[in-house]
Amino acid sequence: MSLVRPQSQEEQVGRLVLAGALVLFLPALPFGGYLLYPFTILTTWFHEMGHGLAAMATGNDFQQLVILPDGSGVATSDLDHDTGALTRALIAMGGPLGPSVVGAGLIMASSRHRWWRPVLLAMAAALALSTLIWVRSLTGWLVLPALAAGLAWLAWQPRAAWQLFALQFLGVLAALSMFHDWDYLFSNAAVIGGQPMLSDTGAIAAELWLPYWFWAAVIVGLSGLMVGASLKFALNREG
Repeated sequence: MSLVRPQSQEEQVGRLVLAGALVLFLPALPFGGYLLYPFTILTTWFHEMGHGLAAMATGNDFQQLVILPDGSGVATSDLDHDTGALTRALIAMGGPLGPSVVGAGLIMASSRHRWWRPVLLAMAAALALSTLIWVRSLTGWLVLPALAAGLAWLAWQPRAAWQLFALQFLGVLAALSMFHDWDYLFSNAAVIGGQPMLSDTGAIAAELWLPYWFWAAVIVGLSGLMVGASLKFALNREG
């Protein structure tokens, strides 16, 4: 006899811990990296869409998104010639904050049954539409529509437990992806697609005062606050 009530706080904690364990330990297993590869591409999409949406939110033009086979990516925006330093810094910050924003949102959505299907369908639609509008690479064209189809399929499955775990797994995956990019976050520059360029935090430091590692710490702090708040929200809501 189980002592854990369905949809109780204990079950929520257990599912979130299981999702975190899969994200952390699956790459260490044989073929685990291959199983996680589509989701690595997904976290890159979160990151690069963060740049693009930040550009749009500040009145600039998001032009294209390129995702490379190694899981790196580049978002290109057309900035006005008079775009200020603060705006450029916000666009650069939108990338590393993107996965944490999405992860926090998915974890919060997992706490309410009526949100599960709409959120999965919204993610599927966003993946499909962004592929049509902005994605300009073979890796993105192959992986993102497949993920969109999978999420749409899950959303219409009668087994709600699958929908719940999908939201929790993707939420934890997005939230923890920052640690996968830790070296990049705390670097001033990087090589992406064979081209040397400033890292996101290096780009922020180039526009504002204080060094890149300070902005990396700010991003880590903001991400921690968002994910922590989402966990508190999810674990205080049952059903």
